[in-house]
Amino acid sequence: MPHVLRPEERRPFRFTLNTDGRAHPVENALTFFVLICGIVAFVTGLIMATHAVASWVGLVGFLVGLYAQYRSETTAERSLIIPGIIGSFVGAALGIAHGGFFPG
Repeated sequence: MPHVLRPEERRPFRFTLNTDGRAHPVENALTFFVLICGIVAFVTGLIMATHAVASWVGLVGFLVGLYAQYRSETTAERSLIIPGIIGSFVGAALGIAHGGFFPG
């Protein structure tokens, strides 16, 4: 048991979506796009004057999120896509409830 006497080597924490060791640039870009769309749609959906932005960004984020979920390769990607899809859906629903897709 010589490994017990040696101090354990720890690597510094690094956030990565590529937990399988391979690069996924398209999937990572889709993941962050969906997450940003979800945040923007949700926040603008709470403001009645920005209902058109919330509706469009939410719709685009939701549809791209479904495609990103289909293409995702790692659990880390999926765990960021799902909140983006939910935020996009809620933001779009609030935007539609506050006035729809077109300002007016």
